[in-house]
Amino acid sequence: MKWEGHRRSDNVEDRRGSGMGGFGLGGRRIGIGTIVVALVGGLIFGVDPLTMLSIMSGGGNSIQEQGPISSPPPGDVRAAFVSTVLADTEDVWTGVMQQDGGTYRPPRLVLFRGAVMTSCGKGSAAMGPFYCPEDQRIYIDLDFFDTMATRLGASGDFAQAYVIAHEVGHHVQNLLGISGEVNQMRGHLPEKQANALSVRVELQADCYAGVWAHHSQRSKGWLEQGDIEEALNAAAQIGDDTLQRKMQGTVVPESFTHGTGSQRMDWFTRGLQSGNVAQCNTLEAKRL
Repeated sequence: MKWEGHRRSDNVEDRRGSGMGGFGLGGRRIGIGTIVVALVGGLIFGVDPLTMLSIMSGGGNSIQEQGPISSPPPGDVRAAFVSTVLADTEDVWTGVMQQDGGTYRPPRLVLFRGAVMTSCGKGSAAMGPFYCPEDQRIYIDLDFFDTMATRLGASGDFAQAYVIAHEVGHHVQNLLGISGEVNQMRGHLPEKQANALSVRVELQADCYAGVWAHHSQRSKGWLEQGDIEEALNAAAQIGDDTLQRKMQGTVVPESFTHGTGSQRMDWFTRGLQSGNVAQCNTLEAKRL
């Protein structure tokens, strides 16, 4: 991926040097059991347990940030890469939403190390990258990219770009009102049905990542041979079936919250080939 020399986003916050305290959510304290459930879910399934924490604890949109918040320092190659990919998602989604008569408001991306406070609660690096709809921020501990390569078998810069684009996909869902509607529905469903709905949301974010890749390549032509394969491999490696098989030796389909590796590959490919948001309607799809 020929990413060097392109525009970098101004919407990156570097909190890797900040202090972190408190154990509250929206001004309230939450039980350790609730946090353990979210952390275990993050370890097994990879992303976005903070939304679950917010729902379980009644929501909340106020946090107290501690320590300095600044832009990444010059010479930080990983931060520069993330900032460059984020900038391109801004360009692509601004154009896509304008074509549909809408306005794109880009998210901010927060770099942290170890743990971080968000409007959805306390985030941990063990959760992997995640999006918090309460503050419209994406949170990433850059060490996760090492985990992708060494533990998940998903190396490569475009594999990393896919992960960022997936989280931006959740932001797009939030702007379109999809996240709020789904979370409201999920709160009234039995666990198995709620999990199935979560799968549809995650697969749509994969499809949106594919839509971004389609338009990004058309405008920049910066993908190299093997890049698409890197993204598809990453999608396969972070499928629920693959992760469960690696971590617990068995696969429990009713507990899936993100979809199988095959499903994630398929929906990313659908977005990539079409470049059309309308092709990403997983919520009404008869087959995933």
